[in-house]
Amino acid sequence: MTGTLSDGRSVDRLTLTGGGLTAQVLTLGATVQDLRMDGVDYPLVLGCPDPADYLDDGLYMGAIVGRFANRIGGARFTLDGCEHRTDPNFRGRHTLHGGSHGTNRHLWTVEQAGEDRAILSLVLPDGDMGFPGTLSIRADITLREGALIFDLSAETDAPTPCNLAHHGYFNLDGGGDVRNHRLRVAADRYLPVDGDLIPLDPAPVQGTRFDFRQARRIEPGEYDHNFCLSDGPAAPRVVADLTGQSGIRMQIETDQPGLQVYDGVHFGGLPGLDGRRYDRFAGVALETQGWPDAPNRPDFPPAILRPGEIWRSHTAYRFSR
Repeated sequence: MTGTLSDGRSVDRLTLTGGGLTAQVLTLGATVQDLRMDGVDYPLVLGCPDPADYLDDGLYMGAIVGRFANRIGGARFTLDGCEHRTDPNFRGRHTLHGGSHGTNRHLWTVEQAGEDRAILSLVLPDGDMGFPGTLSIRADITLREGALIFDLSAETDAPTPCNLAHHGYFNLDGGGDVRNHRLRVAADRYLPVDGDLIPLDPAPVQGTRFDFRQARRIEPGEYDHNFCLSDGPAAPRVVADLTGQSGIRMQIETDQPGLQVYDGVHFGGLPGLDGRRYDRFAGVALETQGWPDAPNRPDFPPAILRPGEIWRSHTAYRFSR
């Protein structure tokens, strides 16, 4: 056990080592609390020493979010002719990351734990946060060949939206302003958003501050947008690169159609790993995902899982110097 939450629940921590990396994974939210690279004396991710902080100022940090990652506009959607109203936990009128009690707030069950691999599972009941169907989720987390790898899967007993994502925040320099990092994203379109961050129609990145087709500094911000990698699931491929001033580089490989880039503008003195404090732009979240608000947008890549199907997602964060 690594900590106790205010409601009395005990959080366990698993240590994984392999491929030149060491990770600490919590049962709360299947959260990667810490990630270290051999020969580097600081963490590559943001994390909270106290698990209770993951339910407060450290919300979503390092967790697997869902059952529908990102936003559902109006906290409602229509599926097979039936309207479903979901938990309006974002600005009182939209659903964010599955609602106020999404997968990040649950204690996951450890199905398997080895030296370099852990498998955790979670079952969300029918009606949870307003979503139909019992959703059975499996997260296979592995360290191999310099990569932190997530193989996620889910099954349901009734049609339901499904979009799970690892919500890690990365800082490859161990501190300071992540806007000094250089980012490349293999996307020629992105989703502009309205004042509530609900996506609008896809737009070209060319000629905008969202053009990261050639690596450049993340500044000027602010960013909390989905980059359109494809119009549906694809074969795993490298979709993004992040490089710190330290020279540490992270490549992202995924089969997902979207990548959410969020620059961590909201941080304001959160206690972090190794005595650090996380202020504005302390880390950048790079979340592989389906497109946000897809249950309300038939023109977006589909995000409905039906009985007899298996939803799958593969993402590898690969580190080098």
